[in-house]
Amino acid sequence: MSDATPDPYAAPLTFGKRMQILRQRRGMSRVVLAGLIDMSPSWVKRVENGQLQTPGLAMILRIAEALRVRDLADLTGYTDMRVDLFAGPGHPRLAAVANAVNAYPVGPSDGPAPSAAHIRARLGRAWSARHSAPNHREVIGALLPDLIRDAQLAVRQTDSAAERRAAQAALSEVYSLSQFFIAYQPDAALLWRVAERSLVAAQESEDPHTIGVAAWLTAQAHRDSGPSHFDAADEVTMSTLRYLDPLWEDATDDVRAITGALRFEAGYTAARRGDPGTAWRYWDQAEKTAKTLPAGYFHAVTSFSRAVMGAHAVTIAVELHSGGESVRQAARAEASVIPSRPRRARHRIEQARGYQLDGQPDVALATLNQAYEAAPETIRYNGYARRIVLEETEAASPGRRRRACELAAKIGLLAA
Repeated sequence: MSDATPDPYAAPLTFGKRMQILRQRRGMSRVVLAGLIDMSPSWVKRVENGQLQTPGLAMILRIAEALRVRDLADLTGYTDMRVDLFAGPGHPRLAAVANAVNAYPVGPSDGPAPSAAHIRARLGRAWSARHSAPNHREVIGALLPDLIRDAQLAVRQTDSAAERRAAQAALSEVYSLSQFFIAYQPDAALLWRVAERSLVAAQESEDPHTIGVAAWLTAQAHRDSGPSHFDAADEVTMSTLRYLDPLWEDATDDVRAITGALRFEAGYTAARRGDPGTAWRYWDQAEKTAKTLPAGYFHAVTSFSRAVMGAHAVTIAVELHSGGESVRQAARAEASVIPSRPRRARHRIEQARGYQLDGQPDVALATLNQAYEAAPETIRYNGYARRIVLEETEAASPGRRRRACELAAKIGLLAA
């Protein structure tokens, strides 16, 4: 007799048993799961014990979202139900980016390396292109392989400690840019590899802004890995804030912005925990930080700015599963003031989640169409958007079902 945890992907496990195993692997209690799907803990228990039948598609999708199940077949057991939710399709340029990351040469090389300043100039153009392009993954995916190789080479060919720190800072930011491309694609190991390298290079750089950016992305990676990683997310966030706070008086706008972004991240994680007091307290702190920045300032990596705080408020309300508050915040937050197309699309998705929570599925679908218009590649790789669209393809309303199917085809959930 084995004490090993059963494999939820092995037939003939029931839906309830699969749900229980996946929940336990996430380190999530029945009470937490019940709260995330707006059901009672006893309902969760009865489903897991087989006392209730498999729920309908809408509830299956909500459970999948709460458990961060990437493929619906893993939860249902039906191999003809293979739909990736929290991992988008593998981008055509993923293999080339992965090859550049995985090569990581350490020996001698031919040819001189570009300077850290040259790499930073290319990074600036890459961030600008990312924010302005609707197909932002395609744009940065084309730039990343050469950027990664050149940034690695620049570190290897430095002649002084100061040059090496500057090169490490540039390399760390190249890895940070890489995380935006790799996120939500079917290669979690590559994402973690890049996140860890970014953090190590940032520490070697001894640059506060670079350290803050790498920590911000690492905290997100932990948080998105599920409740059992929330403590790790908080530890990265809080330790970095303790490092940055004493530097506040003489801080540049970029350092202030990454400090504000980290304060919001603390609130975001608290909202995921279901702790509204802590979540809104950190949002307030982040807003106060944003007000210390120039009116037109926009942080290239995190999008932190005065303009984005309304969008952040929507995210907090949505993560707290407060439909009414989500809609109120959505009405106050103007998407058009956000200069980044992918960030604007992400805000539209968060608004759609709020409308869905508030029982306004038609408005949610219309808002997701606005997200698609802003940046198709954002919605294509967003698990929350994919869940809402897929759920509405089964809507009772023929008109809504048709609109959902049209959007599902555009984002690759259904055959066109």
